[in-house]
Amino acid sequence: MRLVFAFPGNLDLKTGGYGYDRRLIAELEALGWQVDLLPLGDGFPHPDAAVLEAAENALSALRDDTLVMIDGLAFGVLDQWAARQAGRLIVVALVHHPLAFETGLSQDRAEALLRSEAGALSHARHVIVTSPETARALVAGYGVAEENISIAAPGTDRPASAAACNEVPHILSVGALTPRKGHDVLVDALKRVEDLSWTATIVGSPSLDVDMAAKIARQIDDLGLGERITLAGTVEDIGPFFAGADLFALASRYEGYGMVFAEALAHGLPIIACRAGAVPDVVPETAGILVPVDDGDAFAGALRSLICDAGLRRQKTEGARQAGARLPGWAQTGRLVSDVLEQMR
Repeated sequence: MRLVFAFPGNLDLKTGGYGYDRRLIAELEALGWQVDLLPLGDGFPHPDAAVLEAAENALSALRDDTLVMIDGLAFGVLDQWAARQAGRLIVVALVHHPLAFETGLSQDRAEALLRSEAGALSHARHVIVTSPETARALVAGYGVAEENISIAAPGTDRPASAAACNEVPHILSVGALTPRKGHDVLVDALKRVEDLSWTATIVGSPSLDVDMAAKIARQIDDLGLGERITLAGTVEDIGPFFAGADLFALASRYEGYGMVFAEALAHGLPIIACRAGAVPDVVPETAGILVPVDDGDAFAGALRSLICDAGLRRQKTEGARQAGARLPGWAQTGRLVSDVLEQMR
């Protein structure tokens, strides 16, 4: 069983999407698949002309009837190639979240990405998504038939130990320093509860949007929170950060799934987040508090409730533990995708 896995950028990047790709590849290999990696270059979903041409040439060089899975970060802008070439290959698209849903895009750019991704997906034999929310979005807005979509939610590793119980509550946030992750909202909310005892750590790559990363760092300094909020950057092992936290807070403006929320649940961390994208599908009411997107007052109020009310925090912690115990493992995710690929062959 052979699969070509085509991906943009650096597969080793510490993001949820690339983490999903790495774990999926490992599970498929464990099931007997030969997975040949095909890098498509940097800059997606906004590649320059040379990168786009090289990516199209690399895919066009594949032999007829090759089974190829293409990460949606690249496939969504390969619509012209797909119209010319996809029919001779067995193309499976892997969509983490629709490209047009990224925060900060102009209306023209968002509309262009919607058109290109819808066009590309119309030429895929099958589409794998990571959440029911993304499936609903592709059916409603991209013209993808429901029967051509399979949902393969990310797996979750079981932690070796339960989360901490610090005398001063420690708040953890995990996510690349990009506008979509809403760290600016979190920092603003933390300023509003400055009168309470807490510390916080934000873990996430600053390299995907260096301007936004610099903006967050300046915001923390300008608000006088440099002694209480740590920007940890990219880390090799996120486990100790989850194990050392009492609360998880991330103000994402959209999530196609939100793997870090699942990890927080697995560690028994009560969660403060926004009703955005797939977040309500992952985080039940018993495990946290969800507030409207970009509502700093509501986010601060949720932080205040969980910091001040020990009984509520214990209740949400138990809810998180129960929800975490129900999450699928990576072997289940790999088996589901393997079965889909077998049918495509």
